[in-house]
Amino acid sequence: MRPPSFQAQMRLFLAPFLIGMAVLVVLPALATLVLAFTRYNALQPPVWIGLQNFSKLLASPLVGLSLRNTLLFIGLAVPLRLMAALGLALLLRPSGRRFAIHRAVAYLPTLIPEAAYALIWLWIFNPLYGPLNHLLALVGLPLPTWLTDPTSARLAIIIMLVFQMGEGFLVLLAGLHNTPQVYYEAARMDGASAWQILWRITLPLLLPWILLLTCRDILASLQATFTPTYILTYGGPYYATMFFPLLIYELSFDFVDYGLASALLVMMYALMALLIVAILRLARAGGVDV
Repeated sequence: MRPPSFQAQMRLFLAPFLIGMAVLVVLPALATLVLAFTRYNALQPPVWIGLQNFSKLLASPLVGLSLRNTLLFIGLAVPLRLMAALGLALLLRPSGRRFAIHRAVAYLPTLIPEAAYALIWLWIFNPLYGPLNHLLALVGLPLPTWLTDPTSARLAIIIMLVFQMGEGFLVLLAGLHNTPQVYYEAARMDGASAWQILWRITLPLLLPWILLLTCRDILASLQATFTPTYILTYGGPYYATMFFPLLIYELSFDFVDYGLASALLVMMYALMALLIVAILRLARAGGVDV
């Protein structure tokens, strides 16, 4: 009996993953797409209503406010996470046991379960006994009320999610370690400063990695807003932290309108797809090979 070929072995090993993807990702996605065009409350069979759900969402002031909050969050959180990850990767690039410990500390917030992480920041942002306001008081800075003020509440959600940059930090650290050292040696021999090396060598070589992380962070950051907003603010104050994931949850489980929630979910993923396509087009226009 002949042993199975390499291709047959690969199909066998990939079969559990492909089955899981089909059952847990593809089929729910198709079901969501179909439900977006129906009226469905889980108690009665779905009724096809065409584009009525999308029309209702586009006419809703709450959806418009949620869209503005979502775009503002993406516009601030994604660049800040990337800059923080890049800064840490540059600082902790050298080898050694001391730097290995610091790398583990930088990655630690990514390992904490989302609910526990949100509860930790609920204590940190407490305006009366939270450590953050105590530190601000020590240096004489104003003391925000954080989660009870619309502006500072948005900033609080951004701050807590910026610290979960461990994956981006590791990716950029790997990119730095894979950069040929001959470029740096040649630049130093030519008398280039550290700033010139960063702008002329490091950043151009890391652009594909940064582009990958930008697209990944647009997808991950927006979805990561649900747990902190649900635990810390529940969309408040005055809907300042009402992002798409939390609004989808409310439509589904508070108003039991799964058709409307599915339509909003489709709109959310369409928005993220448009943002990623726009970023890729800008990258190609700038000469980045993607």
